[in-house]
Amino acid sequence: MAEIFYTYKHQVYANITNKCNCRCTFCIRGQEEGIGDAQTLWHQKDPSLDEILTAMNTFDFTGYKELVYCGYGEPTCALENLLASAAYARKTYGLSIRVNTNGLGNLYHKKNIVPLLAGTVDAVSISLNAPDAERYNAVSRPFRPDAFQGLLDFATACRGNIPSVKLSIVDVLPPDEIKDCQALADSLGIELRIRHFSS
Repeated sequence: MAEIFYTYKHQVYANITNKCNCRCTFCIRGQEEGIGDAQTLWHQKDPSLDEILTAMNTFDFTGYKELVYCGYGEPTCALENLLASAAYARKTYGLSIRVNTNGLGNLYHKKNIVPLLAGTVDAVSISLNAPDAERYNAVSRPFRPDAFQGLLDFATACRGNIPSVKLSIVDVLPPDEIKDCQALADSLGIELRIRHFSS
């Protein structure tokens, strides 16, 4: 059975879905069954809200201040379970909530989901992956050709509505692409986080 909650590098993560609307060329789920202390993050079927809350109530959150929604799927693909379980985690365990996302939630749900996230989520980290649509589509292989603009629109909508908003890239990008990503993030008024890529 796949873990719903797992730890990695001194943080606790929520793995609530295996659905994803991208097929990133570098995605770790194509290389490993699990991460951190999780032997497998592959659900036979996505967990229900009751299963998520049951797993949450048996997890020891002692010493943790933040719950990060990030597993072997895109958390906004399970939006209702994300919102409900995050609200429960805040109220019951006093945790702050971060969502690591590809930023395509508005396109996927065909509506602006930012107001729904804003009441519950403290931080979003949005995977930028590339500085323009052509390179983004090549590496992220999203479900729609207009995904890159949708990502930027989502990030802009989050800014000012969610306390912490960051765009992220990995440090394996060529220096010129990193520079272009930084310029793009600066133009949007959003912090860029450059993450170390671990395979």
